[in-house]
Amino acid sequence: MRGTFVFLSIVVCLGAAAISWFLWTPFWFSFILIAPIVYMGVSDMVQTKQTLKRNYPILGRMRWMAEWMRPKVYQYFIESDTDGAPFNRLSRNVIYQRAKKVNDTTPFGTQLNVYETGYEWLNHSISPLSHDKVNHHPRVTVGGPACKQPYSASVLNISAMSYGSLSKNAIMALNGGAKLGGFAHNTGEGGLSPYHLSPGGDIFWQIGTGYFGCRNADGTFSYEAFAERAVLPNVKMIEVKLSQGAKPGHGGILPKAKVTDEIAKIRLVEKGKDVLSPPYHTAFSTPIEMLQFIQKLRDLSGGKPVGFKLCIGQKNQFISICKAMIKLDIMPDFITVDGGEGGTGAAPLEFSNSVGMPLRDGLAFVYDTLNGFGIKKHIKIIASGKVHTGFDLVKNFSLGADMCNCARAMMLALGCIQALECNNNQCPTGVATQNPKLYEGLDVNDKKVRVSNFQQETIKAAVELMAAAGIDHPDKLHRSHIYRRVSANQIQTFSQMYPNMLKGSLLEAPFPVGWELDMMNSTAESFDYAVNHA
Repeated sequence: MRGTFVFLSIVVCLGAAAISWFLWTPFWFSFILIAPIVYMGVSDMVQTKQTLKRNYPILGRMRWMAEWMRPKVYQYFIESDTDGAPFNRLSRNVIYQRAKKVNDTTPFGTQLNVYETGYEWLNHSISPLSHDKVNHHPRVTVGGPACKQPYSASVLNISAMSYGSLSKNAIMALNGGAKLGGFAHNTGEGGLSPYHLSPGGDIFWQIGTGYFGCRNADGTFSYEAFAERAVLPNVKMIEVKLSQGAKPGHGGILPKAKVTDEIAKIRLVEKGKDVLSPPYHTAFSTPIEMLQFIQKLRDLSGGKPVGFKLCIGQKNQFISICKAMIKLDIMPDFITVDGGEGGTGAAPLEFSNSVGMPLRDGLAFVYDTLNGFGIKKHIKIIASGKVHTGFDLVKNFSLGADMCNCARAMMLALGCIQALECNNNQCPTGVATQNPKLYEGLDVNDKKVRVSNFQQETIKAAVELMAAAGIDHPDKLHRSHIYRRVSANQIQTFSQMYPNMLKGSLLEAPFPVGWELDMMNSTAESFDYAVNHA
């Protein structure tokens, strides 16, 4: 095979010479066209890493070209409007339409199979509210008894996405959109950058296990660096990230291709290496220490709201945190519940697909646990995990969320085309890349308006859905408002799927059925399971 290819290469070169003579074109011109093909063929024959290319020079490369083209061809020419993942075309279209403020209505009825298991809908009222009599900009005050600077938050904000994972133009457009629309922008664990601060939008500063922007040289937490940044007027709330829905228990990953000099300086890390956040915090190791850490951050920030984010895993560990709240009388101002369906720039497949409780289950559990301990009134719940429509907001509100965060939908509003190139620095729309040739094409002034439009139109859709149910504020939604088909001939409300916990029912035995083991195996002194051997 290889000898044949060499022979054919010689024949091609001689043929190019003959054609050049016959057509009176310079030989070097024909040779320039043929030589690269010959070079690739010889390279394929002598390399040893890829058998297919070695056995079939040139032709074998078509496999890699086909693999590269497959997701593009599938997305644009094969998949139906309801098949794409993680966001189907219907979802992407409504985000684009609302970001551009163009017609977002659909003709001829739903494309969904309403008799398919998993179909969900809202229980509307026969006496709905007029749209002009409801508040189209509902807000929630975040801040418990120990908070000195409570924050009036929109019910939909930008979820955690770090500078480094996203380009500086994307960050400025997101924060500029938050400024225009009067909502907030979560920094992600990558820390506060100039691009978060310069547009002037409200900031939720997230602190992950890497303590980027508030760390010592050895990677431990720096209270001095934190205090210096926490008092900035843009910073409205501080969020301690325990885990992330897309990869709980793994820690963040920023590929070395995205670690520029500037990012290394902002994060206080070394350039030229993958930036891996530890899977656990070093500033605390027990529920009691964690709440003491939260209280210290609140004090150093001047009394701003401080909370934590997690994806629910072992239930007894969250119960342990609640027991520590009762024991110390220290409450976080908010808890962000992330779902296992949440997105990320880079994560191992097994973590994205098979670790972490989905959002609805985790959200209902967190609300019920807080209510069972009688402390929900002090703590706001933020839901995060594939939130992108008004109906997503309504479902989360019905399960106990006070507000929602969304990330990938905001990326789509920026112009993301779901190319799935987030982890290799080749994002074609300049959103998730540090390549100047790519991100300079993202116009900040245009995209910040689209971000603001999407947020406002999505809240408007949620408010109008609530009006259809006769409800004028998210806190009046409850689980009986949402139906779900659980089989071909069986329907349940969320209240049947997730029965409400009676207030105070976890403060003393007997505990509700199904909660006994986790209550017995949880303690304020440790996250470990089965610590109670009595």
